[in-house]
Amino acid sequence: MLMGEYNYAIDAKGRLNFPARFREQMGSVFVITRWMDHCLVAFPQQEWQEICEKMQNKSMVKTREIQRFLFAMATEVVPDKQGRILISPSLRAHANLQKDVTVIGVGKRAEIWDTAAWLQKQAEFGSEELEAAMDELEL
Repeated sequence: MLMGEYNYAIDAKGRLNFPARFREQMGSVFVITRWMDHCLVAFPQQEWQEICEKMQNKSMVKTREIQRFLFAMATEVVPDKQGRILISPSLRAHANLQKDVTVIGVGKRAEIWDTAAWLQKQAEFGSEELEAAMDELEL
């Protein structure tokens, strides 16, 4: 289970230190692509394969936009010896990753946010919205 929040700086070459605890669970190779809310998402290979299979089992007409969104910028990444991953310029542009980056654990996946955008997103999610969402999930 991926959980927690980690703050890093992305370097001029687009390399980001990926949390050691997450690397252990993600495996030696994992997939990064663009995600909702103008952030990026990292999936372990097995989780990525499950998503691919779900889409293959649905009508292409119904999933084509999702496939385009996810697959067009998807890339496999391999952390280097220092635990850094290289994020492509197109993915950095999608998430507006300039310098300060926050990596959060979200269960089976990790999200990669521009830190200012992450702080703004948290500020927008008030207690009423959280209460309604938890009530809907019967938590």
